[in-house]
Amino acid sequence: MTGVSDQFERRLRDLRISVTDRCNFRCTYCMPKEVFGPDHVFLPRDQLLTFEEITSLVRTFVSRGVNKVRITGGEPLLRKRIEELVAAIAAVGGVDDLTLTTNASLLARKAAGLAEAGLDRVTVSLDAMDDPTFQRMNDVGFPVATVLEAIEVAVEVGLGPVKVNCVVQRDVNEHSVLDMAEYFRGTGHIVRFIEFMDVGNTNGWRLDDVVPASEIIDTINSAYPVEPVPANYPGEVARRFRYRDGEGEVGVIASVTKPFCGACTRARVSAEGMLYTCLFASSGTSLRDALRSGVDVGEVIDEIWAKRDDRYSEIRSSQTSRIGTPVEMSYIGG
Repeated sequence: MTGVSDQFERRLRDLRISVTDRCNFRCTYCMPKEVFGPDHVFLPRDQLLTFEEITSLVRTFVSRGVNKVRITGGEPLLRKRIEELVAAIAAVGGVDDLTLTTNASLLARKAAGLAEAGLDRVTVSLDAMDDPTFQRMNDVGFPVATVLEAIEVAVEVGLGPVKVNCVVQRDVNEHSVLDMAEYFRGTGHIVRFIEFMDVGNTNGWRLDDVVPASEIIDTINSAYPVEPVPANYPGEVARRFRYRDGEGEVGVIASVTKPFCGACTRARVSAEGMLYTCLFASSGTSLRDALRSGVDVGEVIDEIWAKRDDRYSEIRSSQTSRIGTPVEMSYIGG
């Protein structure tokens, strides 16, 4: 196994690979209906990476030092026969942690098959505990109860404990922070509160809409005292806090107020095989074209990663500009 470092000596360790650009939610911070409406054109099937191509890419990334693989979308459970892909990736030697991020709409009926195929864990997106807020944010009327049921099914088949991601927006769902913390305390599941980020170009991001991670932790701490704990591994994006009474932990992902670019070890591949070296990137490199033309994909990855100097969150300001149109979060899975 070889390793590759970028311009800031950050090693390549994590791969997030999207399997579809489609989603059945229209979350206002990710795929707003105004942009992703009925006439929106998604990628045609022949442009998507095949399962064989995805598995080949995983092998190549693993040979470059990757040991954590996360399957994303869009909503990855919309990809037909996703269990077959999970099984193929799970069989790749060197993948120590195989996970999947989902909105949980299809999870209850697919969880057993995913676990049997070799998936280790799931991360579930849930932005509020009350239906009016959650349905307003997912914008398709999907209920909280179905997500909670799916989480329990995931645990029953061995895909737990579950990490629950909650994107927090000012005057939208900040009131849900304590509700989320209370519900999942003592369950073994870990809620991770995520600062609303300026990913893509369609979610209407404003700095005023960001609820700082420090404020989120203060809110929780006022009701249930917490204390910081060390990261589980180098490059972990969430800052961890445990309840002082031993009832578990919560996390905050503070890309806006406390950037973690310096420890970023993640590469992202979109559903049609574009390699992006930053969540906030405006351009990528086609690994699909390299695969289909017989080019040595490992050499392409080495070259791209060696040139990598991304640190957008560290230099973000009101004057920050990016060349080109930023890639949408739904396109590379957040």
